[in-house]
Amino acid sequence: MTIGGKSQLQALEGLMNTRSETTPITTEEHRCRIAKAQRLMSEMNIDALYLTAGTSLYYFTGVSLGMNERLIGAIFPEEGDPIYISPTFEEPVLRGYITIGDDVRVWEEDEDPYACVRSVLADLSALSGRIAVEEKTPYFAVRGLAGCAPMASLVDATPITAGCRMQKSAAEIMLMQHAKNITLDVHRRTSQIMYEGITTTQIAAFINDAHKIAGSDNGSTFCIVSFGENTAYPHAPNVEQSLKWGDLILIDTGCTFHGYHSDITRTYIFGEPSAKQNKIWAIEKEAQQAAFDAAQIGRPCASIDAAARAVLERYGLGPDYKTPGLPHRTGHGIGLDIHEWPYLVRGDLTPLAQGMCFSNEPMICLYGEFGVRLEDHFYMTGDGPRWFTHPSHAIDDPFGERK
Repeated sequence: MTIGGKSQLQALEGLMNTRSETTPITTEEHRCRIAKAQRLMSEMNIDALYLTAGTSLYYFTGVSLGMNERLIGAIFPEEGDPIYISPTFEEPVLRGYITIGDDVRVWEEDEDPYACVRSVLADLSALSGRIAVEEKTPYFAVRGLAGCAPMASLVDATPITAGCRMQKSAAEIMLMQHAKNITLDVHRRTSQIMYEGITTTQIAAFINDAHKIAGSDNGSTFCIVSFGENTAYPHAPNVEQSLKWGDLILIDTGCTFHGYHSDITRTYIFGEPSAKQNKIWAIEKEAQQAAFDAAQIGRPCASIDAAARAVLERYGLGPDYKTPGLPHRTGHGIGLDIHEWPYLVRGDLTPLAQGMCFSNEPMICLYGEFGVRLEDHFYMTGDGPRWFTHPSHAIDDPFGERK
């Protein structure tokens, strides 16, 4: 038996914090990203780009601030350094992150923050130009931007933000590889602590602790643990369960490492699998491999989803999004956001390009019985796809540890 048999302390033996072995994204790379964004702005005749606090601002500048109800962000001119917008009381924290540019326009709590924005746009001669607004900008900020520059045209910044972020650099792939290595090892150690009666809550707590010990940014970013029938539902009911002999176990979890996400799922048996469980698990693995094999440079993202569904349909599952079968997309892009462009789903015709990174998770849901999701990630090289993590080995030996 490869599942269970160890205490939590035994399962954590040898787990090391390896954070010192990696290097965060450099200021030089941030400058290259800004330069690419500005080239795209020029091609699109964009006079200014507004980024709200969040992952895109972090991607381009290294400034790590969360979105809130106050206006905080940056305006990129077509040439030159970003200009930051901030509440006055946040300025010291913001300046602690800034490595590119030093122009910070501040506003007091009783002042109109969009007066700062108008001042910046006036300096850039953009009050009647084309202003690209990041797609995650809250509505209140979009309304304020429109109000302070009524003669300007506000346009979607996704061709710029996604145009830069979809294709990861070697440094990004290295950080993502490290995050995924951590989570796969945490999965392996978690499989060792299973025993009859352990609860989903106890398992999730162990996973969070293990992620912290291993040097992730802040433990688990999320954790889905489900047993038996609840494995049939992609995001599982939020109820505590106790493990029983013969249950399938589904664990979907991840962490961040210097902001970059992991997101890995394993499904395996506690006990002896039934013939049906064996069959569905094997179909899932075949569909996951078919999706991987279909991922070739230049092919549309939708074709990878189609390849996975074709496997399921050969076994009488589906068709389309019907269950028993796969009710959601085959995969998603991943990076600084756990779900980001492009997507492995019907209708996404984005051609695969070097540096793109995806989840591969064509889950099979048998509502009322059980489900199987095997989720690993791959990235595109010039020669085709490459796994970040090796797929699961077997339903009763997920990490290939049987002697």
